[in-house]
Amino acid sequence: MLRWLSMNNRRTLLILSIALVAAAVLALGSSIYVVRRARASAQANAQNARVIRFAKDPETAPPFLLRDLNGKIVSIADGKGKVVILNFWATWCPPCREEIPEFVKLQEAYKGKLLIIGASEDEDGPQKVQQFVQRFGMNYPIVMATKELIDNYGGVPALPTSFLIDPQGRVMQKHTGLYEYEVYEREVRALAGLPVDARIETFADTGQIFLKNAANATELPDVDLSGLTADQKKEALHRLNAETCTCGCNLTLAECRINDSSCPVSKPAANEVVKRVRGGQPEPVAPPPSTQAQQPATPKT
Repeated sequence: MLRWLSMNNRRTLLILSIALVAAAVLALGSSIYVVRRARASAQANAQNARVIRFAKDPETAPPFLLRDLNGKIVSIADGKGKVVILNFWATWCPPCREEIPEFVKLQEAYKGKLLIIGASEDEDGPQKVQQFVQRFGMNYPIVMATKELIDNYGGVPALPTSFLIDPQGRVMQKHTGLYEYEVYEREVRALAGLPVDARIETFADTGQIFLKNAANATELPDVDLSGLTADQKKEALHRLNAETCTCGCNLTLAECRINDSSCPVSKPAANEVVKRVRGGQPEPVAPPPSTQAQQPATPKT
């Protein structure tokens, strides 16, 4: 009897051991599966995050002819056959100062395929800018931005602003604010015909590059156009591209929404326009100019 119990205990222990081993193997297999899925998901997300976006129907870069700080003529034509980054910046702009070492690095790495042109918006004159250029070791030409240059590129309401131009002289993208080095590097490589670890997508320029194209936009940031008929939507967009924003930007409501989606003036104003269109209210008529004849001044006696 004792011998039978002993054998039974050993059998039970063996079964439990096998069960524990099997459970451990299953758990290990599940863990490996979870880790692999997580890794694959992370890789997929990273790949999806690496997206390069270029204009679908890019416009030719506005030409210019300016002298750099050394008196040499600089033209957009200097970059023919190369990728060009036209960077609007200023010495007093903290994000500009932060990105300059990255542009220096980028220019050095792709000097055979890239030309960076810095357009300084400093008002203190070229001498101060030249000192800054020397201190930061800037290895690309710097010109002083003129009003004509700024206007030709659609206005530059914020610094830094960079326009990416392909070797055929077409404006493919615009970046406002500080971007990582890898963003510019991928774009430069893609435009130069070099391999890139990213997916390339295209978009219609509805003001993202040139604000004048805001008239082609069918949607605007934080403007609710839902529920409108096709004709109402067309009318609303027409009004939004005709009415001027009163925030001081001198842009239309549509342009202001695209240019500065955080503007506290254009957002309610634009939605009020849509509300009037939705309610069938006519476009407000501007008051006529005063026709009252000005009385001649009474001469002093």
